[in-house]
Amino acid sequence: MLSKRAQGQHYEVAAEKYLISCGLAPIERNFHIKGGELDLIMSDGETIVFVEVRYRKNQAYGHAAETVTASKMKKLIKAATLWLGKQGLSVYSSDFRFDLVAIHQQGEQIEWIKNAITQG
Repeated sequence: MLSKRAQGQHYEVAAEKYLISCGLAPIERNFHIKGGELDLIMSDGETIVFVEVRYRKNQAYGHAAETVTASKMKKLIKAATLWLGKQGLSVYSSDFRFDLVAIHQQGEQIEWIKNAITQG
């Protein structure tokens, strides 16, 4: 049985492979800041895509996408803002979005939700 961390990395790799097959290009994986992390950073043409990967063994307790709380959204936005700054980019002049990849059934079901997390 995999540890939580190893399991998370396993599903992040699965999500990354899936998104690559859909035409996105990888930029960075597991960008850490104090209090947060960006699972995947990819590009969709000229758009930077910050991807949150969520896994649920089954949907008995809800959809994986429902596990992204308002607090988690704030952390993702903060991390993305800092990542953009480290690249010499700005939230005001960069084309970016937040997507979610929800994985269910031991990876048998992968759902890609574009613009899943709003910056409001």
